[in-house]
Amino acid sequence: MTHGKPEFATDGHGWSELLPQRRPTPALQGSHRVAWAVIGAGLTGLACARRLAALHPEQEILLLDARCVGQGASGRNSGFAVATSQFNGGFDARQLDNYRRVNRINLAGLDLLDAQVAEHGIDCQWQREGFIHTAVDCMALREYEYFRRYLQALDVRHQLLDADDLQRRLGCHYYRAGIQVADGGLVQPAALVRGLADCLPGNVRLHERSPVEKIIDGKPLGLRLANAEVSADRVVVATNYEAPALGLLRRYLIGSTLAGSFTRVLSAAERASLGSLPEWGAISLHSGGATVRLTRDGRIKIRNTAEYHGARLLSDAELAARQATHRAAFEKRFPQLAQVPFEFAWSGVEGITRNGTNFFGLQRANVYFAGGYNGSGVSRGTAFGTAIADYASGETTQTVSDCLASAPAAWIPPRPLLDVGAFFKVRSRFRGVGLDR
Repeated sequence: MTHGKPEFATDGHGWSELLPQRRPTPALQGSHRVAWAVIGAGLTGLACARRLAALHPEQEILLLDARCVGQGASGRNSGFAVATSQFNGGFDARQLDNYRRVNRINLAGLDLLDAQVAEHGIDCQWQREGFIHTAVDCMALREYEYFRRYLQALDVRHQLLDADDLQRRLGCHYYRAGIQVADGGLVQPAALVRGLADCLPGNVRLHERSPVEKIIDGKPLGLRLANAEVSADRVVVATNYEAPALGLLRRYLIGSTLAGSFTRVLSAAERASLGSLPEWGAISLHSGGATVRLTRDGRIKIRNTAEYHGARLLSDAELAARQATHRAAFEKRFPQLAQVPFEFAWSGVEGITRNGTNFFGLQRANVYFAGGYNGSGVSRGTAFGTAIADYASGETTQTVSDCLASAPAAWIPPRPLLDVGAFFKVRSRFRGVGLDR
């Protein structure tokens, strides 16, 4: 099966810009024979490689990434590690078991990250004190009521916040209501994935800037790269929305391009205007609404655009155009900081499915895949990566069972209908967002 050679562009923007320069591992060259190959060194691939190394300490695990660690989607999200997922629409008691299943997966990933950050001393602004779900417009306020009932039914610890509560905590008069969910993490995502890559077990061999061009069926499987070839007994694909380029899940998984901006570091007086919390995260209860962060190092981050862009990053000119939207949203929330300039902008791509499900399991002989997280990849991707290693190794765990129970994905039509359908799928996430942008 032959597909066009994919491009793995990175514009160099994002959370990685806020970190020191890092020397990547060398690109793979030559011929190699391994028991396990993992394609993709984002959160899913890193978790998978780490777990495989523990399950098979006598075997070498080859971990390949097309980019440098931290340049892909795992280092370009808003840094929310979800514990309790929000399901849009009214609470459906018939879905109670499914809600609990999804949240068990979230919590499994969150617990793994919590332990790994602590064990390895990863400096990534990690905090596990939850974050705030906010509402401004009428549609988001309806979701607020749905979410409140859902949290009560699942017995999830939370606190309801009115406009005055939010102003005291965030220094922002903009929001009309909010819910503080007690569990959940905030993180500098590029620092997290870099830190996880730098503390991999000794039997994991990471090669960056090593895109796999083709998976060749057989025993063993073959991987073709520009300057290397690999023979592997088993392959795990952890490339999320880029899996179709390797012949997996075509017509089932697309990429949505999001963009956001960072301010410069705020002064002490500017930070003092932002309420009582030293750092915080606010995520809109309207699907596709803005995510806003006050980071530990004193920047405001705002993300509030999403679009179908052919699963590509935005050019500098396109980013500059989107930044006008970021600016307007920023000044609505923080008029007292209208003089504070943006210092960085970035775009990133998330893998989404037509019906919001995830992918997990065997795709064809000895080729496994985990991905499609619909914007919840920090915690869920970590859980799926660990579980796919267990599953491929013949292990049975609660998380494996929960991941296998993901609903079948809905089919996405081919191009040109794909482009039209994907455009409207992404746009639907923003339908009625209104003030929540």
